[in-house]
Amino acid sequence: MNPTPSRERICLLTGGGYPYRRDALGGWCRALVEGLRRFRFELLTVTDRELPSAPAYPLPFNVGSSQAVALGRETARAGRRRARAPEGAEEAAALLCRGLLGEDEPVTAQFGDGLRRLAGLTGRPDPLAGVPFTDALLEAWRQRQAAPDSDPTPLPRLSVRDARTAATLLGHALRALAVELPDAELVHCVGGTTPLLAALAGRWRSGVPLLLTEARAPVPRQRPAEDRLSPGVRTVLRRFRAGVARAGYAEAELIAPLSTYHHGWALDHGAQPARLVQVPAGVDPRDYPGAAELSPAPAVVWAGSGGPDSGLTLVLDAFIEIVAAVPGTVLHLVGITAAHEEHCAEQIERAGLGRTVRLHPLPADPRDRYTAGHVVAHVPGPADPPYRLIEAMMSGRAVVGVDVGPAGETLGETGLLVPPDAPSELAIAVVGLLRDPARRRTLGDAARQRAMSHFTVDRVVRVYGALYTDLAAPPPAQAFELALAVPAPRTTTPATVRWLTGENR
Repeated sequence: MNPTPSRERICLLTGGGYPYRRDALGGWCRALVEGLRRFRFELLTVTDRELPSAPAYPLPFNVGSSQAVALGRETARAGRRRARAPEGAEEAAALLCRGLLGEDEPVTAQFGDGLRRLAGLTGRPDPLAGVPFTDALLEAWRQRQAAPDSDPTPLPRLSVRDARTAATLLGHALRALAVELPDAELVHCVGGTTPLLAALAGRWRSGVPLLLTEARAPVPRQRPAEDRLSPGVRTVLRRFRAGVARAGYAEAELIAPLSTYHHGWALDHGAQPARLVQVPAGVDPRDYPGAAELSPAPAVVWAGSGGPDSGLTLVLDAFIEIVAAVPGTVLHLVGITAAHEEHCAEQIERAGLGRTVRLHPLPADPRDRYTAGHVVAHVPGPADPPYRLIEAMMSGRAVVGVDVGPAGETLGETGLLVPPDAPSELAIAVVGLLRDPARRRTLGDAARQRAMSHFTVDRVVRVYGALYTDLAAPPPAQAFELALAVPAPRTTTPATVRWLTGENR
């Protein structure tokens, strides 16, 4: 008999992931929803990509609704030309721009104030409609450059054309402030800048508690298309993402980073230590059972989307040296998305590796993801969460990982680490394991044991169930003493959170 969902409703807010995309983060969200069937989930994804036609995962009975909102570019541009800015919109935009370029705390707080005011312009799909945002950005840029106490790193040049480009990109992103969130007792935001903007607006409008899962470090991440932008525009985008992250840290009741790396990153960007509860990533061991090496020929596996920022270039550069040292080695690229197949094929041909590389679209059964290889080369994108690394470890494969982000703390002593941007070092480590079957099997067994001990999805589900219970529960009823009604406020930190963070230990 299925358990009855509780009355606590959770809005699970993502940026184009679950339930519409089969990727590592989507699988994590699916495990969370299916593992916490006592809660009712309202799923919302806010994306600037093409609107998905249908969910990629079947929805369990405890999902009340599933909605995807696409932020349209053309509608925003047309509306901005025709509309007239409401009262307070220009002042809010000016505050946001000044806070965007500020360095000290009082100035950067203006960014959050500007966001809040823009979010308060209800009933407008485009908060910047009618606002001369380009002028506001240029004026803030000039003021910052003219300030006597500017930081040692000067701002790059921002031309009028650059300011228009930046204003268009930021205006498009800020449309997320107009997204209406479903009714819920708690918003759990999993993702980057776009869903966090929608979560912040919902928080400011309704006061609903916010739980923020840090899956990626939002500031360092730069989309491949942004390489073509000028330094000034890239600076605006980087500072905008930092400002949104800081606003999220200031507003969230709790922040749940995936690793010590993400925990430290949040602290460096303004998060309060008392609001941080580290919850490591986890996968289901049943999806990644340890399997014997199937192929007698040497083989290497890399898992990724295959996009321009997925780490593929470094893998191919290293594999040129690997196949020269160990002839006959095959490279299996697994999890390639349909959108990036052509890009992968072009990169493989350019490297002259057409006969030694096999492309595998994301398999429906994750059991098949790592069984083709003897060694896994873990080369993530610049801000990828550690899910694929944990999957490889759970599969019992020896891993050579690039030492970026949380790779080192996740892998521990159960694999090999090489410096970033060093394809020769990666090749040397992989070749060493291909030539030493006993060592790679020892490392693979140790990696699986570490994953079983620290990175299982049931641990994640238990912790988030406790966090949901604390944050989504209604406030306690008033307590009465003698004839006087005395409010009984919740303790400063909920009991479960004190247990999780070790406050009472």
